[in-house]
Amino acid sequence: MSTPTPRTTDRAEQPTARTVAHDGWPRLVKGHGTGNDFLLCADPDGGLEILPADVAAITDRHRGIGADGLIRAVRIDVAALTEPSAAAAVRDASGQDVGWFMDYRNADGSVAEMCGNGLRVFVAFLVDAGLASVADGEHLDVATRAGVLRVHRVGDDLMAEIGRWDVPGGTEALTAGSDALVTVAGVTGQRPGLSVSMPNPHVVIAVADERELAAADLTRAPLVEPAPPHGTNVEIVWAQGEVERDGTRWGVVSMRVHERGVGETLSCGTGACAAALAAQVWAGPDAPVDWIVHVPGGTLVVHLGPDRAVALRGPAQLVGDVTLR
Repeated sequence: MSTPTPRTTDRAEQPTARTVAHDGWPRLVKGHGTGNDFLLCADPDGGLEILPADVAAITDRHRGIGADGLIRAVRIDVAALTEPSAAAAVRDASGQDVGWFMDYRNADGSVAEMCGNGLRVFVAFLVDAGLASVADGEHLDVATRAGVLRVHRVGDDLMAEIGRWDVPGGTEALTAGSDALVTVAGVTGQRPGLSVSMPNPHVVIAVADERELAAADLTRAPLVEPAPPHGTNVEIVWAQGEVERDGTRWGVVSMRVHERGVGETLSCGTGACAAALAAQVWAGPDAPVDWIVHVPGGTLVVHLGPDRAVALRGPAQLVGDVTLR
């Protein structure tokens, strides 16, 4: 797949990194999952005040450290005092050992439900910091704004149970394969799109070939009609058929994504899940349940299970420590 045009974001003009109130910020760790990169920090007692402008400045790629988002680790009992989703996790975590809440912020400082790549990187961060342990074959439960999600160690990879997908357009949208119209710069005409909740909002469109995929200009946000009330990620998908490996049928797609609050990113975990689900819907009832999703930053694996369950497998890498000045 051709390398996409370097992205710019749709953020309003941001303050420089030196306007951030750095006093009190803990050590940051830079990590990524297939190129979807994050800054992570441990704030067990929840004492760190996070302002949207600070997040936007720190994640700025020219005046800050640079990242697609910021992730903060807060003890679940502390987070439950202010986060309704964390409080719900404490109430509902019957039989689950939930110790940490994943506070995820987009690069523009806005709060997001969760992040599929970020969830795996978050677990890698907790393990590296000595705050959790996950041996091969074991799992860790993490509280997010999308509920308690389970992450498994599978060799060198991490596999996250993302939760259950939903289609806001219901049965009608599933039957039609679409419920929105999407205009993408560089792609001819309006394209029908399928809205998917994973639980982050997504709209997925298809293109015919690699040329169309590469031509999409994601330096600006695609136009989605009707406009989703809370914004949306938009995935552009090129379906490449099926392969068989060890007796398993795999669907194969390539994808690019424009993330709300960020711009184009090299990867999107929940977006890969939404792309696999849309491709399965478009392919019909005999479509595979296992999908290989190629993104500009690497490759992810998606399993579409029974009862609308979704699992996402891929790498999670920590690349450096950051001390703000």
